[in-house]
Formats: sequence, structure tokens, C-alpha cells
Amino acid sequence: MAGGGFVAQSGGRNYEGGVTAFVIITCLVAAMGGLIFGYDIGISGGVTSMDSFLKKFFPSVYNKEKEERHDNMYCKFDSHLLQLFTSSLYLAALVASFFSSTVTRLFGRKISMLCGGLVFLAGAIVNGAAKNVAMLIIGRLLLGVGVGFANQSVPIYLSEMAPAQIRGALNIGFQMAITIGILAANLINYGTSKIEDGYGWRISLALAAVPALMIVVGSFFLPDTPNSILERGYPEKAKKMLQKIRGADNVEAEFQDLVDASEAAKKVENPWKNILQPRYRPQLVICALIPFFQQITGINVIMFYAPVLFKTLGFGDDASLMSAVILGMVNVVCTAVSIYSADRFGRRILFLEGGIQMIICQILVGVMIAINFGTNGVGEMSGSTANFVLFLICAYVAAFAWSWGPLGWLVPSEICPLEIRSAGQAINVSVNMFFTFFIGQFFLTMLCHFKFGLFLFFAGFVVIMTIFIYFFLPETKNVPIEEMNTVWKAHWFWSKYIPHDAVIGVDTHTA
Repeated sequence: MAGGGFVAQSGGRNYEGGVTAFVIITCLVAAMGGLIFGYDIGISGGVTSMDSFLKKFFPSVYNKEKEERHDNMYCKFDSHLLQLFTSSLYLAALVASFFSSTVTRLFGRKISMLCGGLVFLAGAIVNGAAKNVAMLIIGRLLLGVGVGFANQSVPIYLSEMAPAQIRGALNIGFQMAITIGILAANLINYGTSKIEDGYGWRISLALAAVPALMIVVGSFFLPDTPNSILERGYPEKAKKMLQKIRGADNVEAEFQDLVDASEAAKKVENPWKNILQPRYRPQLVICALIPFFQQITGINVIMFYAPVLFKTLGFGDDASLMSAVILGMVNVVCTAVSIYSADRFGRRILFLEGGIQMIICQILVGVMIAINFGTNGVGEMSGSTANFVLFLICAYVAAFAWSWGPLGWLVPSEICPLEIRSAGQAINVSVNMFFTFFIGQFFLTMLCHFKFGLFLFFAGFVVIMTIFIYFFLPETKNVPIEEMNTVWKAHWFWSKYIPHDAVIGVDTHTA
């Protein structure tokens, strides 16, 4: 193989250069793309728990909540139209992710981020000015297009810019931005809910313009990645950019691998058709199953509907919103744990530990709700019991925040060779958005029918996905992104799909 031998302990090469301030600052700016996704996740649940918002747009839900306060707690917020307000964004993001993959490939990662920020900004303006449900949904659809573009381009950008030894930490910056966005939304909801004229929800929705402007302005100053510059046919410019981000003049080994990967990618006329070939079966399966499993943990049940869920469990209005703030703080802190741990201990151990912790917490939450509300949804929780349930939900969120949350974006973005990278990330985003839409659209109805069993339902899926990780996900820490095929070639199951001439991801090299 050209460019040197393998480093035995990591399965990858030693490249010249180190971690530069330039690459750190660049990745921090790019990671802000996660703020718009996080803000959206956090804002919808708080707004839909506000009486003034329900009274204006969803009066039937408002009346049912007030009139049936002592009846079936599981069904208080069951409304498909209310759920469509939350879920419509993710349906738009699903569709947009396919268009954004083409933009990301043909025009570069930063252009895709800029497009996402501008459309998201338009959605925030429409939502803040909403006069009826139709305007609300149109605004949410525009927000969804913005999220689809940002979620497609930002993880790829971060994985391509980062040196292999800290790729995990820098890529998880995207998830950290998501959690900060969620926390900011929860704090804003708590504050705007106290505005007496009943227009607090408008401020909550309109403030989505702030993270949108941040990504728009940031994208103007970001350089494009060497991979993307090469992909669009500018080798000298790509080499200078690689020297700048690595802080070294001698980047021949890494640059040659980028060139080889780019040449192989150019031979591929259709990344979508290519990713279906047997040689890319590991990437296809991982890019589809990881986002599916990430959503079927039930995390967005908590993130979308935390205030609604806590009101369902008998918390007061203020207590519900404050509990959501507490969850947001836990989410941010524990995502930082993942930034520290992913490149030290690896992806697998975080996936496995997080899965086990989530299983235990979900089962206990289901049991506590069953004891207090039974199957008919009539009952109430004592203060100490409600606090224990809040603790269990916090422990569940913590486990997700240092495992399936950040790694669900990191792993799919780092495992695909250049020739299928945009297609692989589009599959990751679209599967994620589809099941996010599904959970957002049907959770309150599922809660009404499954009752406490809904938490046991999600726990069962976490068992399945933890077993999947144990057997089918190899460790990818510290492996250069252009040499990821060495990982699949060494795996007990996936090795049969990897041809001998594709060990470093290009057809022209032999193992």
C-alpha cells in the first residue's frame, strides 16, 4: 500500500501533523448546525403544553385537558393534529435529506449548511407569525428542510476535517450543540410560559431564528473540507487546505489516500446504486439500523413531550417545564462525557453500557407508572414517587446522551468511503427523520393505548439493539476515515463482503 504501514494498535496509519487551533475552531463553528435541530426538539413539547397555545390552535385538546383532569391520564393529549405540529418537521427533513445529499456532493458541505440555515430562518419567521394551524405546519415544514440539510452536511464535515485521533470528540460537538439547543429551548419555554398576555409561545417559536442566523453567518466563514474540494476537482487547493488544518507541510501520505479515495469515487456514477453493492453491505446496514435503533430507544418521547409527559404524570405546569429543563441540563453534561470518552474508550463500550442503563431505567419507569395509574389511567403520584420517576428518566437521558445520542451521528458519518459517503449520510438522516416523524406523530396515541406498557415496548427494542452492537459493530476509534475497510475486513461477519482489493477503500490497492 502506498504511503506507509499500518499502526498495529489502531488499524490505521500515522499521518503527519497534529491537532491545530484552526481545525478546532472550524469544527466548533460547524457543529453549531446542531443547534437548530436541538432547538426544534426542545421547543415543541414546551409550547404544546402551554394553555394559551392549546387554546388558540388546539381548543379540543385544551378542553379535554381541563375537563378530564381526573379521568384517564394516558389519553389527555391524544390528538393527531397536535402531534402533526411536532412531527411534520421530520417528514420534511426526511424528504430534504435526499436533495441535500446531492447539494453536499456537488457544491460542498458549507453550501449545504448555508441552504439549511436560510430555509430554517424562513420557517422560524412563519411560525412566530402564525395565525392558524396551516401557518404553523408550513413553518414546521420549512424548519424541517433546514434540519434535513444541516443534519446531512454537518456530521460529514466534522468527520472529514478532524484528525483520526480526535474525530470522535469533534464529531460529537454536533450532538453537544443539539443538547445545548434542547436546553436553551427548555429554558426559553419556562420563561415565556410566564408571560401573562398569552403570547409566550410566539416568542419561543420565533427565537428559532437565532440559531438559524448563527449557522448562516458561520457557513460564510467556514473553509470547505479537503475531501470535498478534491471531489469537485481542485487538487492543489485541497492539498493546501489539508496542510492548513493539519499544521504541517508534509501531508503526502494522507493526501495520497484522499486522492486515491477521490479517484475511486469519481468512477462511481451513482452513489445510490453503488451503496447497494455487496462490498458496501456493512455501511448500508449500519447507516440504516443505527438511526432506526437511535429513535426506537424512545428518546424523543422524552425530548419532544417531556412537559406533556410530566403533566400526564400529575406534575403542575411550572413543575413540568422545570423538569424538562433538568432533563436538558443532564443531556448537556452527559454528552460532554461522550466527548471525553469516545476516543479514549471507544464506541462499542459506550453503546453497550448506555444500552444496559436505558433498559433498566425504562423498565422501572414502566413499573412505577403501572403501580400508580394501572391500566385505566386513574390515579396520582405522591411527590416522592414523582421525583423518583424524574430521577429514572434523568438516568435514562444520561445513558442516551453519552452513547446512542452522539454515536448515532458519529459512527455512520465516519464509516463510509468517499464514493458512497453522501448517500450513506442521506440514508442515516432519512431513516432517522422517518422514525422521528413516526414517534412524534403517534406517541401520544400509543401512550393512550399502550399505557405504561409503552415504556416496556421501547425497553424491548433497546435489548435488541444492544445485542446487535455487541455482535455486529466493530470498533472504529482512531482509524483514519480513508482506511475504514481494514475494520470490516477483520470482522467475523462483515469480512465476507469486503473484497481483497478494497482494504483501504479503493480498488487500486491490495491488502
